Amino acid sequence: MFDALFDRFRAPLDFVGRIGLSAIFVLAGYGKIGGYAGTAGYMESMGVPGALLPLVILVELGGGIAVLLGLFTRPVALALAGFCILSGFLFHGSGDQMQQTMLMKNLAIAGGFLVLAATGPGAWSLDSRLKKK
Repeated sequence: MFDALFDRFRAPLDFVGRIGLSAIFVLAGYGKIGGYAGTAGYMESMGVPGALLPLVILVELGGGIAVLLGLFTRPVALALAGFCILSGFLFHGSGDQMQQTMLMKNLAIAGGFLVLAATGPGAWSLDSRLKKK
């Protein structure tokens, strides 16, 4: 019963899911541009070179936009899953309960990206349009 309903709405559900996964990265990447010095300082305080910030912005903003558009979705989703896991342990790996919650958030988002990598972006995506050509 539910399979037919989900099949009928698969394309919009895939699209809304990509919006949800990409929003946090687009906003975070954009925010890091405006708060560049503060973000670089925070990274350095956590033992991560601030010189990596341009790469972080590229991954977050570029990867978020790619997922939103459904472009190169599977490899970008794998990269963002890895980014979530790595940044989760680097920045939220302490014993503090709030940091543990943030780590679990990163792991949950990584899980969403792994599902996206496995299933693909869906019909409402640039990948789908390019595949048809």
